Amino acid sequence: MEKIIFVNRYFYPDHSATSQLLTDLAFALAREGRDVHVIASRQAYDNPASELPATESVNGVSITRVWTSRFGRGRLWGRAFDYVTFYISAAWRLAAVTGKGDIVVAKTDPPLISVIAAGVARLRKATLVNWIQDLFPEIAVALDVKGINLLAPVLRWLRNVSLRSARFNVVLGDRMAERIIAQGINPEQIKVIHNWADGNDIKPVPRDENRLREEWGLRDKFVVGYSGNMGRAHEFHTIVNVAALLKDSNDLVFLFIGNGAQRQWVENECAKRGLRNVVFKPYQPREFLAESLSVPDIHVISLLPALEGLIVPSKFYGIVAAGRSTLYFGDPVGEIPKILAEYRCGITVDIGDAEKAAGYINSMMTDMSQVEIAGANARAVFEQRFDKCRALDVWRSIL
Repeated sequence: MEKIIFVNRYFYPDHSATSQLLTDLAFALAREGRDVHVIASRQAYDNPASELPATESVNGVSITRVWTSRFGRGRLWGRAFDYVTFYISAAWRLAAVTGKGDIVVAKTDPPLISVIAAGVARLRKATLVNWIQDLFPEIAVALDVKGINLLAPVLRWLRNVSLRSARFNVVLGDRMAERIIAQGINPEQIKVIHNWADGNDIKPVPRDENRLREEWGLRDKFVVGYSGNMGRAHEFHTIVNVAALLKDSNDLVFLFIGNGAQRQWVENECAKRGLRNVVFKPYQPREFLAESLSVPDIHVISLLPALEGLIVPSKFYGIVAAGRSTLYFGDPVGEIPKILAEYRCGITVDIGDAEKAAGYINSMMTDMSQVEIAGANARAVFEQRFDKCRALDVWRSIL
């Protein structure tokens, strides 16, 4: 029986989005008797000093965690060095474990790991499947990463070579598929599989039954929440401006759960403006996600318009699983805004339009039936399109 070998920098028990999705798929395949291997690093997403076991077997999955440097995500040069050491270690291990007829599935952390995987797959006569969470180097160009413009043409060429050599390239949405087709990749090599959430684990928790609302002092509040990574791909000036516009509403709280490169800026800006209607909480364990995602009455998602088609915020799938509506700041014809409009489970507002966002929040606060209807619509679209069981069925058909 052929092996299925996944390559990604993070895996169980890490809580990052790419890790959780890969964990879901790998464990499901192993339960069905497939021979599943994962090559990852020994560090955790938010703790580069962590030392996870070099080898272990969990739920039938054989895990090898290779050595890498440990500079972490705080500085771009340190992150780049961590990438390089992972490329070297992962290539060595992948070449050792891959055999003829095996299936190598390369995710996109670190960027361009598909280039390494393509070379090994060709050498070992294995089949390559790329699982594309974001498009690099385009995303780095859009974020104006220092020095990337000089390297981008070569990096894009290398990336495209690896995409052409794959049996399938799995992307997260139609906009991303369009971007790849525009690079000359055969449409028959592209499969769209949205990310997902587990509908059995994440279900709507009623406001008066949510223990986190009680513990965080939010039981009688209307909560606008942001949950997840506060990274460079997102925009936070607008939501801070909204919080400032609504600072005199005693029944309203803005809740930020998570961490990332921009969290400190958000905290500092709120403190500078004297906003007392803002609460910050750390990442919550996966087993508490149903409760934490059900705390907000409305969730906020933001994505810089230049990044549409390069990334799809994975937090969206947990939000709709929890039966909550979305206030989206970004491109109104983006991947998620199209879903919000079609299924009436949220609204899209242009970045910078704090007044429109504040008006939407006020209208929802004054008519909770709107909140309930949008939340029910969100759960319905989740069950129709984004539940884990549906995504895994498509993955099985590919593998």
